[in-house]
Amino acid sequence: MIVVLIIGILLAIAVPNFIKTRETTRSKSCMENLTKIQGAKEMWAMDNNKAATAAVNAATDLVPAYLKKLPECPSGGTYTEGAVNVTPTCSVGGTHKID
Repeated sequence: MIVVLIIGILLAIAVPNFIKTRETTRSKSCMENLTKIQGAKEMWAMDNNKAATAAVNAATDLVPAYLKKLPECPSGGTYTEGAVNVTPTCSVGGTHKID
């Protein structure tokens, strides 16, 4: 009975920490994807002599020359690339954005 109680206490401590760590990892992975997209947009603009306000279509302009494939949000969101001078965003929002 005591062993079951101790295991229950340990689970009560470990599960919330596991969930928080998993969400933090997803957020960091999403931010890394957004950083990769921004870098690919800037390289595309420099290579093609495009203005900072030029619209970018990631599927046709960035893949496969600047990105092997389009990144996917680990939280299930979708990315919006925008123009070269606009920071890409994630539909999940919150902490999923780069500075």
